[in-house]
Amino acid sequence: MSADTDQGAVDVAWLSAAQQQDWAALVRLVMTLPAALDAQLKRDAGVNSFEYHLLANLATAPDRTLVLSDLAEAAQGSLSRLSHAITRLERAGWVERRACNDRGRRVEARLTDAGVAKLEEMAPGHVREARRLVVDVLTPEQLAALGEAARAITAVTLAEAPEACRELGDC
Repeated sequence: MSADTDQGAVDVAWLSAAQQQDWAALVRLVMTLPAALDAQLKRDAGVNSFEYHLLANLATAPDRTLVLSDLAEAAQGSLSRLSHAITRLERAGWVERRACNDRGRRVEARLTDAGVAKLEEMAPGHVREARRLVVDVLTPEQLAALGEAARAITAVTLAEAPEACRELGDC
């Protein structure tokens, strides 16, 4: 959209040509990188990225266990999406769902020994793909700058996420 487009009373700080190029590059990155990482996990391990990150989050949790609402937040997914993924992981024997005895009617997920073994089997291929697609194509300085930029953007998006998901009915 051009700056001379009639926007009524709303002033818009349009992007410069250089900013448009950088923005387009970022959009291409956020559209293609997750798909490439997901394809590797599906091809090599039979899971998607969301399921992988659920297993990884459980692996680092105390007693390899998290309340489902906490796991959904950690994995950046809705409770509905989490429930479907946990069901698939349960069927594979990698996760078990159980009631929280000390937390009322809440439910928690626990990574099983088979789940730990599956994660240990999957992790090397996932790390190789992350290196191939990101880490090894950047200089250490570029990677540090990308990490810093990602943290700055994520701080804003996460701060706004609860309000946005309430509006969408997704939490």
